Amino acid sequence: MRVGTARTEDDDSGHDELTAVQAALAAEHAAVYGYGVVGGRITGERRKEAQAAYDGHRARRDALHRAVRDLGGKPKASAAAYELPFPVPDAAAAARLAAELEDRLAAVYADLVRSGGTARRAEAAAALREAAVRSVRWRGSGVAFPGLGERAQAGLPTGSASASSNAL
Repeated sequence: MRVGTARTEDDDSGHDELTAVQAALAAEHAAVYGYGVVGGRITGERRKEAQAAYDGHRARRDALHRAVRDLGGKPKASAAAYELPFPVPDAAAAARLAAELEDRLAAVYADLVRSGGTARRAEAAAALREAAVRSVRWRGSGVAFPGLGERAQAGLPTGSASASSNAL
């Protein structure tokens, strides 16, 4: 929230909330694209996990699309392609990409928990939790505060900052 702006706990139409929902929508667009790459490289039982994550992110993306409209905004469209953070030639790299996608989503959903109105906080907290759990499954280890520590350590921007919209 910006200094000097007043918002009540039940205000679901604030500009900060719309910005955070748009950022979450953009992150889900990127995750859907990224899981397409992951699914193409992953094998065996992990492929089912990738498919479940892909389906889950598509559902969240669609729900966020509706949420932006409900807040009076115009939903951001998906980019035609996204820049991957590293080459993904095999299953091991695909698992690393999946973990990276989930870490980035956790950061965006942490912003939405902070900026969202009361009605949206529970949804954002659930999405953050799901992203953290998926990240641990893909990586094999976790962090104490998903979505917060990674951003501070890596200097990652928040979901509402002006990061490249075509970067995963």
